[in-house]
Amino acid sequence: MSSALLSVWDKTGLVELAQALAGHGYRLLSSGGTGTALATAGIPFTEVSEYTGSPEMMGGRVKTLHPRVHGGLLGRRGIDDAVMAEHGIEPIDLLVVNLYPFEAMRERDLPLPELVEFIDIGGPAMIRAASKNFHDVAVVIDPSQYPLVLEALERGGFSDDERLALARAAFARTAAYDAAISNYLHAPDGGLPAVYAREWSNGRPLRYGENPHQQAAVYGDAGIAGSVPLQGREMSYNNYLDLDAAVRLVREFDNCAAVVVKHNNPCGAALGDSPVEAYVRAREVDPVSAYGGVVALNRPVDSAVATEIVSTFVEVLAAPDFSDDALALLQPKTNLRVVRIGPCAGGDEVRSIDGGLLVQRTPAYAEGWRVATKRAPTPDEEAALRFGLKVAAHTKSNAIVFANGRQALGIGAGQMSRVDSARIAIEKARHPLTGSVVASDAFLPFPDTLEVAAAAGATALVQPGGSIRDGEVIEAADRLGVAMVFTGVRHFRH
Repeated sequence: MSSALLSVWDKTGLVELAQALAGHGYRLLSSGGTGTALATAGIPFTEVSEYTGSPEMMGGRVKTLHPRVHGGLLGRRGIDDAVMAEHGIEPIDLLVVNLYPFEAMRERDLPLPELVEFIDIGGPAMIRAASKNFHDVAVVIDPSQYPLVLEALERGGFSDDERLALARAAFARTAAYDAAISNYLHAPDGGLPAVYAREWSNGRPLRYGENPHQQAAVYGDAGIAGSVPLQGREMSYNNYLDLDAAVRLVREFDNCAAVVVKHNNPCGAALGDSPVEAYVRAREVDPVSAYGGVVALNRPVDSAVATEIVSTFVEVLAAPDFSDDALALLQPKTNLRVVRIGPCAGGDEVRSIDGGLLVQRTPAYAEGWRVATKRAPTPDEEAALRFGLKVAAHTKSNAIVFANGRQALGIGAGQMSRVDSARIAIEKARHPLTGSVVASDAFLPFPDTLEVAAAAGATALVQPGGSIRDGEVIEAADRLGVAMVFTGVRHFRH
């Protein structure tokens, strides 16, 4: 007779699974709350304590930590049979375990003595034992895997590949579980831990990395990392980078907005009364650079937007949703990746460097807007400054952005000199800059950038402030009649 041990925190689907196992002749072992659920459903089972001859103790801390349990999971068929028989150990063919919800409970700010009671010991020990012996034991760690069990029951058992796949999932779960515990214990105050452990799942190989000679993969099952095109070619490494940059920026806007990104920098951003108006305005900021770019909108794509998209070359189009008519218009563009934007996954930002990682965490913050000059910006200028600063914050440093209240006018990105960024932004502008405003991602160390901007027609400027020469810059702004606002928040993007 086959034997299954069931010990789960999450009881989803438990009764149905146990009924199917019993119906296929499995002997069930269980304990605690799982056993109570089976008993309530009238499903016969053997208590683990009855099987081991050892009572559950220490408030449930010790119940499955016994040689008859672990021997049944680890015993190799055809190798350890005699030892198992000598010690009265019966083979366990299927382990169904999910763990105490440590990750969920740590979010409740429980005192440490209470939280440690949600650190599962017996569960991970059994999972690891069964996974090590995957040739003989199938291990199931999540209710989402129950349909596979039911299928295997109907055809007489698990295949070797299925057992190995289940073991992989099990070891990944215990690794992530231990990582969550380690991170918390190293930083119970919520800061960054001295030992940083992290696991990403859903790994998919990419054709290549930034360049064809580089190997690459994408990991993650949420946010941009989990995005799969509704149509078009598979996403590339650079597509994911540019899509992430575009979506981060377009999420900054509450009003209808569109963003065009090329090589991880916005080359267009605009608001509109409709998605198509926003997109056309964004594209026209720098149509040469927009060619072959990544487009993101914060409103659903309709047929009007789709018609504009197919009139040119776009690598990726991302939006919260797409109408059926829009998808029909986009479908002939077989190389166009169409991606539905889901909820923001959030979390730490992690980047690799030689020998390790850089990790940063961005808490909620507020920019303390303070007028630094004699003249305050007009309401229209302030709206334009706020728009421009959003774009500058998502542009590679040094960043200078000319804007009005509804559109970026010129974007200067990634220069070693802030003055050069300003000059590039002016050179790329296709609309008059008279009456425009300027946003800088960091403070102006000298008045020169402001003077260049004013000469181009800008009437207001926003920057963090904080330079030792702030006084000189303020004096220049007052002399030139430029309203200037300090925010106190820098927006470097490297």
